[in-house]
Parts: sequence; structure tokens; C-alpha cells
Amino acid sequence: MGDLLLVRHGETEWSVSGQHTSWTDLPLTQHGEEQAKSLAPLLSDRTFALALTSPLGRAIRTAELAGITGAVPDPDLHEWDYGAYEGVTTVDIHRTRPDWYLWTDGVPPGPAGHPGESPDEVGARADRVLKRVDSALGDGDVILVAHAHFLRVLTARRLGLTAADGRLFQLATGTVSRLSTEHDRPVIAEWNTRP
Repeated sequence: MGDLLLVRHGETEWSVSGQHTSWTDLPLTQHGEEQAKSLAPLLSDRTFALALTSPLGRAIRTAELAGITGAVPDPDLHEWDYGAYEGVTTVDIHRTRPDWYLWTDGVPPGPAGHPGESPDEVGARADRVLKRVDSALGDGDVILVAHAHFLRVLTARRLGLTAADGRLFQLATGTVSRLSTEHDRPVIAEWNTRP
């Protein structure tokens, strides 16, 4: 059985400022492009039975710069829909909702087409991705290039935890993490790896 590799896209202006970024398709910063390129040596000795990316440009560009070929965009790898909190920092949200916590409270609805998501809704998307992953892991490694909060939820679900338990896994930009197995049970083998 192969390993599941998770790549968080490189830095964007909003990942630096701490603004919640889901559907706003920001490009990588120059530093973000350098982060993505630096991942290539970590991945070059692997072949992938399946390579998927978020449909957003920052994830697709990260995959390209990291040398991941044949990656297919999958809408289920989209970042958590932050609804009305798109582009807003946690500090700003706490000015009016001091006790707000994404992992338990979710987000209020945003503009048309962006109703926001609860942790369980993001978890349902992660579960769909994991079904695709499971069918491919028998043929080798699988790589997913996506976003911090989504990959944190996916990790929690892979480990048999609730979607909200994704809060336990901080994930930095431009990193590779590896989920593997030990005694046929899912484990974290590496986390937030950089060259």
C-alpha cells in the first residue's frame, strides 16, 4: 500500500496577512513560487498512482512548480467555503464575535454561491476524496495539492477523527506531509516537511 502525500500550496498575500481565503483565487507570491519549487526534490523520487489538486490556481501552480505531472483538478479539494468571512482575518472577526472559533462555529453565509460550510460539510468532501484515494493507494503513492483547512480536515478524517479535530494539525504553506500506515492503521509519518 502506498502513502498519501499532502501538499499545502505556497504562500499568497492573504496567507501572509491571515485573511481567510477560499474562493478568492489569489496567485502565489514570489516567495510562494520559491516554496513550491523547493518541494520538487522531496517528490522527485516518487511516482504517483493518483495526483489531484484543488481547482484553484494557487494549488495548480504549486503542483506545476513542484514537478507533479498529470495532476487532475478535483472540486472536492477546494478550500473550506468561508462564506461572509472570505477575506476577513480572525482578529477582525473577534472584534464582533470574541468567542468565535472556525472549528466549532463554522461561518455565516456569504454572497450568492458561497453559503459557507460547517466542519461536517467540509468533512463530507474530505470523505469523498478519501474514497478515491483508497482505491488508488493499492497501486502506489497518492498526492493531493490543496489548502490548509481542507487538508487538516482530511487528515483528521483519515485518522478516524471528527472533521473538527482538524484543529489539532497546524499546516504551513509550501510543505509536504505524509500519511502512511502502521500495523494497517493510518498514522502521520511526516508533517510540515520542507527541504
